[in-house]
Amino acid sequence: MVKTSGYKQFCPVAMASEILCTRWTLVLLRELIAGSTRFNDLRRGVPKMSPSLLSKRLAELEEAGVLTRKLASRKPSVYEYLLTDAGRDLHSVVEAVGIWGQKWVSTKSSLENLDPSLLMWDMRRNLTPAPLPDSGAVIQFLYSNLPKSKQSWWLIVEESGAVDLCWSDPGKQVDLLVETDLRTMTAIWMGFTTVKKELGNITFKGDKEIAAKMQKWLGLSPFAVWTSQGLLDTKKP
Repeated sequence: MVKTSGYKQFCPVAMASEILCTRWTLVLLRELIAGSTRFNDLRRGVPKMSPSLLSKRLAELEEAGVLTRKLASRKPSVYEYLLTDAGRDLHSVVEAVGIWGQKWVSTKSSLENLDPSLLMWDMRRNLTPAPLPDSGAVIQFLYSNLPKSKQSWWLIVEESGAVDLCWSDPGKQVDLLVETDLRTMTAIWMGFTTVKKELGNITFKGDKEIAAKMQKWLGLSPFAVWTSQGLLDTKKP
C-alpha cells in the first residue's frame, strides 16, 4: 500500500504517528494489548467502531508489522490477531496515554461518554473471582436509566474462575442484583468514587455477603490507580 498522505518527516515521532494516530487505532491497540484476539471480541471492546473500519485498521496494523493474523488452532475457520514484538512493545505507549488521560482529562468530560457494553466488557475482564463463593456466582446489573433493551447485563463467574458476560437472560439463578445508573457505575469503575460512597445510588437484592464485597470483586479500570484521593473528594460526579 502506498501512502498518499502523511507527515513526510524523518522524525521517529512523525513516522510512528502515521501508524498509530489514525482514528480508533490506539483504542484498538488497547483492546489487543488487553488480550482480545478475535474479531468479535475486538468489536465488543470497541463497540462504536464500524466492522469495516475495524477490518481496515487490522489490515493496516498487520502491514505495519504490529500484528499477525492466523487461523485459530481450535476453530480453524476463525482468525486470530496476535501482537508481534513490535506490537507488544506498544504496551508502555498505550499505558502512558491512558495514565495521562486519567490524570489530566476532567472527570466531567470522561463521564459524558458512557457506554454500557464497553463498561461491562471491561468489568468482565478485570473482575476478581477470589472474594466470591467457590461455587461461582451470577451477578446481574440493572441500569435503570437506560432504554429497556440496554438495562440488564449478567456477569457469570464459573467455579473455575472464568468470567462470562451476557446481555440476554442466561436463564441462571441470580445471586445478586445490582441496580444503579450507568454514570454511577462508570464513576466507580474509573476510580472517581467508591461503592461505599455511592451506596445511596445503588440498590442490592440477593446475597448480602457478595454485595458487601463488591468493591473487592469488582476490580477497577487499569488506570484507576492514577486517580488521586483529591479527585475522589473534590470531583465526585
